[in-house]
Amino acid sequence: MCSHQTSCPSFDELAVHVVAAHPEQGWSLLCDGAIVFDDSGELTPDGKAVAPHRAPAELLAVAA
Repeated sequence: MCSHQTSCPSFDELAVHVVAAHPEQGWSLLCDGAIVFDDSGELTPDGKAVAPHRAPAELLAVAA
């Protein structure tokens, strides 16, 4: 059994940090194993999908 202790917090904390970024593909791997996407969606380390947090269309500004 590995005795390595990680300094990364659990996936529900805000202190996690990016360990691998792939901006050309639109995603980043966090130190806790979660994958976050540029559209604010997420895959948690336990395999759960978190839907993107998008603003409703009526709240978006339209260029005139």
